[in-house]
Amino acid sequence: MHSHQQSLLFLHSAVFLFGGTALFAKLIGLPAIDITVYRTAVAAIALLTLMLISKKQIRLSNKKDYAIAVFLGIIIGLHWITYFGGMQLAGVTIGVIAFFCYPVITVFLEPFITKTTPKLSDFICACIVCLGIYLLVPQANLGNDVTLGIALGVISAFFFALRNVTHRHYFSRYGGPHTMLYQTLVACIMLSLFVEVPPSEVTDTDWLLILLVGVVFTALPHSLFASSLQHLSAKTAGLISCLQPLYGSILAWLILHEEANLSTILGGLLVVSAAFYETWAVTRKK
Repeated sequence: MHSHQQSLLFLHSAVFLFGGTALFAKLIGLPAIDITVYRTAVAAIALLTLMLISKKQIRLSNKKDYAIAVFLGIIIGLHWITYFGGMQLAGVTIGVIAFFCYPVITVFLEPFITKTTPKLSDFICACIVCLGIYLLVPQANLGNDVTLGIALGVISAFFFALRNVTHRHYFSRYGGPHTMLYQTLVACIMLSLFVEVPPSEVTDTDWLLILLVGVVFTALPHSLFASSLQHLSAKTAGLISCLQPLYGSILAWLILHEEANLSTILGGLLVVSAAFYETWAVTRKK
């Protein structure tokens, strides 16, 4: 398997697991900050264990890389807080949709680093994604909580896009588990002072869900996602990740019994079409 094909496989696997992450905002009965802290702690321990078992080097190459790792950890921590907060306030469906403006943000954010101009196809894909996300929005009575949840979703999208672009251009020489070890550790330390529910008061059920989201839905997919950025651009990763609303909707239907209407189905088809086009375009170039 060629490197770009392996990266695409890693990316699609990560996106599927990402699709189930939003469910834990509803399944775990804790505030967004608490979920983020415990989730990152579990993920950091899992990643450290994996690297020790595989005898991988844990140290970074130079002091500059440590500064970048701290910056990425802060960004990913802010992303997760706003992500879970948006889901809890606006609901899983609307929260995921609001967050998924990040591929569009990525398309126009990356040229600031690469000093390039977005291509016409980038604008077309961005427009298709925007239309698809617009159609995915269900008819709802937007109250203050929903409005705030959508705003948090958009802010989360910006942090995620910034993290991907920064990682791609300044940190991608490190493997996925290596990069996510530092990012989850920094995020955990940064947010631990703001925990509302101490570990002793967390229920057994919530601990099981935290372990599940920390290992299977955080450490694994983020490592796969980070590894894919070694051979794929952040723009490509962002647009292919548009499959996440589809996966999230399916999982929400199976687990939370959320039903999709015709508008949601049409919007999902547009988003998926743009993601598959980007996959095909990358494969053709390689």
